[in-house]
Amino acid sequence: MALSVIGAGLGRTGTLSLKFALEQLGLGRCYHMMEVFGIPAAPRQWADAADGKPVDWDAVFEGFGATVDWPACDFYGELADKYPQARVILSVRDANDWFESTQATIFRETNHASAPPEWVEMFKKLIVRNKFAGDLHDRDHCIGVYERHNDEVRRTIAPERLLEYRPGDGWEPLCTFLDVPLPEGPYPKTNSTEEFQARVAARARS
Repeated sequence: MALSVIGAGLGRTGTLSLKFALEQLGLGRCYHMMEVFGIPAAPRQWADAADGKPVDWDAVFEGFGATVDWPACDFYGELADKYPQARVILSVRDANDWFESTQATIFRETNHASAPPEWVEMFKKLIVRNKFAGDLHDRDHCIGVYERHNDEVRRTIAPERLLEYRPGDGWEPLCTFLDVPLPEGPYPKTNSTEEFQARVAARARS
C-alpha cells in the first residue's frame, strides 16, 4: 500500500486529530508518532533515518495509507518524491500557541521518563539534534525552526499538491482537497495538553 497522504506539519499542530480524520475518511491506517511505540522496529528505523542511512520507506509504512506528525514530517520531501501521487498536508497553528503546547507536552523532559530507551534515542537524534540543534526551550529559536520548516514546505511542494490546514478548519477543506465525500458527525478533536499529560501519566504507572 503506497502512501496517499503525507503530513508535513510538525507535532502539536492537530496531527493526532488529523490522523483520526484521515482514517475516518477511509484512507487506511495513518502513521503517527504514537505508532512508533507499538512497532518494535520503528525506533531503530527512524534513528537510522536521522543518521542519514538508507531507508526502505515501503517497509516503514507497510500497512499504512497515510502519515502525519513526527517522525515522518521531517522527511516529507523525500516521501513526496517516493510517492508522487500522494497529496501533502501542512498542518499549522499560531506559532506562539504551538511553542507553549510543545513545552507542556512533547518537549517536556519529564514526559520522556517512562518512554523506552530506543524511543528516547530516536527522539534525541531526530528532533533534539537534527531539527532543533539541541535547544527545545528557547522561544525565539524554536519558533524560528517552526516557521522555517513551514516556509520550506510551501516552497518545496507544488501548490496544487499542498493543503495548508489549521485546527478548526473542519471537514470541508480536507474532503475537497482529497476528493472524498463529507462524513457525518463532527471532525475529531483529541490530544489536548491535558489529554497528553494524562496519557503520559498512565504510561508511567503501567
